[in-house]
Amino acid sequence: MPIHVLDDPETYHRHDARGMLRHLQDFPASCRDAWQLAEGFTLPSDYRTVNKIVVLGMGGSAIGADLAAGLAECQVPIIIHRGYALPSFIDADTLVVASSYSGTTEETEAAFTKALAGPSKKLVMTTGGSLGELAVRHHLPCFRFSYASPPRAALPYSLMPFLSILSQLGFISLPKDTLDEAAAVLAALNDTIGEGSAYERNPAKKLAQTLQGKVGVVYGSEFLAEVGHRWKLQINENAKAWAAYEALPELNHNTVVGYRFPRDARDKVLVVILASELLDERILQRYLITQKLLREASLAYEVVAARGHGKLSQMLELIMFGDYVSYYLALLNQTDPYPLDEVDYLKSELSSYVKK
Repeated sequence: MPIHVLDDPETYHRHDARGMLRHLQDFPASCRDAWQLAEGFTLPSDYRTVNKIVVLGMGGSAIGADLAAGLAECQVPIIIHRGYALPSFIDADTLVVASSYSGTTEETEAAFTKALAGPSKKLVMTTGGSLGELAVRHHLPCFRFSYASPPRAALPYSLMPFLSILSQLGFISLPKDTLDEAAAVLAALNDTIGEGSAYERNPAKKLAQTLQGKVGVVYGSEFLAEVGHRWKLQINENAKAWAAYEALPELNHNTVVGYRFPRDARDKVLVVILASELLDERILQRYLITQKLLREASLAYEVVAARGHGKLSQMLELIMFGDYVSYYLALLNQTDPYPLDEVDYLKSELSSYVKK
């Protein structure tokens, strides 16, 4: 029997010369490192008085806050803002967090610069750049980390420190055994879905094969809704492929009616359902009914179920699973998962734009 392309080392050498695989392998260790780094970071005591948190960010620098908001039963609302403007409700009781891996994300920098003129509490999370310089110039707290990678691969350094900061401020409770359990789950998962695990016993490689040539539509709910968002982004950026994500129960009020047309979508769409026994009982019933509707519409779907005991471990487990799926799909598409040529083109074009 010929070796599967995803089991052939030459496939990785040919399409991943810059080593995106290493960042996937690093994910469990990066989560531990990011948490430990954040434990040594402290905020002024008056930051505990805020009654809302607004996170400014884009792409891979914003998804960490999205995930944290979905995971944590936080005592204050968390609003993720993507754009140049600044929400008008920001006041002295708001913590504004500028999250940018590079420190040069223009939308985030523009919004944060506006925030500097107001009374809100402020925090920067970055590797440096102009946002880091703004933090120094204005004597603002800055969580600075160093991890050389594309921003999307640095997710642990936006998610884990943000959770640590919420815990430090007293807004969430995150016991240490929760983190230990998550680390154990991720280490075991790496053995199961890593590149060294053969195709025949590797569920991530198999799902990537099933996704090849199709539009992946990822379903999730509650703390897994934003995990579906992460899957969508990773399929876009790593595999250079179309993808979408939707959340239950909202999709049960509209999307399920659209399963009928166009009829040829049945050959080009694969629904990936992210599941967990920790979801609300009514949501679990909706999952079963939604799967029945997909079968009746002759639409293909795959269920990926989390196995960890806690919400954090399940969230990280399914994030890592999706990252590997998107990576393997890139190799099957014979494309380099590392570069983002179209994003670079957009930035280049915008840099030549002169405001009139």
